[in-house]
Amino acid sequence: MATVTKLDYYEVLTVSRTASDAELKTAYRRLAMQYHPDRNQGDPSAEEKFKECSEAYQVLSDPDKRAAYDRYGHAGVGAAGPGGGSPFTNAQDIGDIFGDIFGEMFGQQGGRGGRGSRQQRGRDLRYDQTIDFTEAIFGKEIEVSVKRMEPCEECVGTGTKSSKGPTTCRQCGGRGQVRFQQGFFSVARTCTHCGGTGQVISDPCPNCHGDGRAEKLHTVRVSIPAGVEEGTRIRYQGGGDAGRFGGPAGDLYIVLTVKPHSFFERDGNDVHCIVPISFTQAALGDEITIPTLEGDTRMKVPEGTQSGKEFRMRGKGVPYLNEHGRGDLIVEVAVQTPKKLTREQRELLRQFGEGVAIENAPTSRSLFTKLKEILS
Repeated sequence: MATVTKLDYYEVLTVSRTASDAELKTAYRRLAMQYHPDRNQGDPSAEEKFKECSEAYQVLSDPDKRAAYDRYGHAGVGAAGPGGGSPFTNAQDIGDIFGDIFGEMFGQQGGRGGRGSRQQRGRDLRYDQTIDFTEAIFGKEIEVSVKRMEPCEECVGTGTKSSKGPTTCRQCGGRGQVRFQQGFFSVARTCTHCGGTGQVISDPCPNCHGDGRAEKLHTVRVSIPAGVEEGTRIRYQGGGDAGRFGGPAGDLYIVLTVKPHSFFERDGNDVHCIVPISFTQAALGDEITIPTLEGDTRMKVPEGTQSGKEFRMRGKGVPYLNEHGRGDLIVEVAVQTPKKLTREQRELLRQFGEGVAIENAPTSRSLFTKLKEILS
């Protein structure tokens, strides 16, 4: 998202952080009706959006959970989410929100009958972009080319070849839905003849075949902020497919994949690396050159340093996403044992070993064994 970064709950519901309870309910009702699985059968992205907005509403509609989220972010509401409880705080929410959802699904809106709307919202689009490790750390601006549906230039989005325009669908009478009896219930389904628009085109545009849109290659300039990680999603509202017949455009989601680094390993906002040092440097101490995200720097190794010792360099890690400050660079030293010694060197080491007492106590393996093996 890979570790997918959760979207901000206020962004999910498209409301401000000071939104009132009424504004939250209105926003959730609109999104729930738009993305409800029964209205988007076979569309996993719509189902995912429905879960996201339900999770967001569950947290923000509860005063205590909202206060915890505002203060600590997602960490403050770790139990929230799909399956973590009902997304409604009281019975009236169920009646109001699901009443509107099912009312509109079955041809009613707020308990009142209504005709089908010809306008249709465009699809959301996803674009997968791979970036380098350092680009994720410091951010970058890139350009991506996305194929999306845009209003047809030949018919100016009307879908018709002439100025005649669409006619009322005879099958549904312009309602966009066909009602039939199922046992004791009267059920409405989307009209298959007009696709729910309530209108049909008798002289379709030869360029778009009556759709009102045509596929075009569109260039988007993407600003990748500093501190993003694997699975981060960047949303461009209105960057998806154009809506049909004047409907709103969908959104574009840029999903990031970060290439691993050959030396550094990221852990949240901290960065780890392993630097080899000689036995002499570990025993006597030294000042060594180590790499950082900005280039080489010097670090003191005190005498008597043991292999696996970690040194923390404050503020040399990953910038906090959309915040001030940075994590740390954690440098682990690995003492390298010489493999080839002269006879004189062997004798000196033997004499040294006779005067030094070392306790052969077991120790745990490093978390970064893989990097140690590379350096060995």
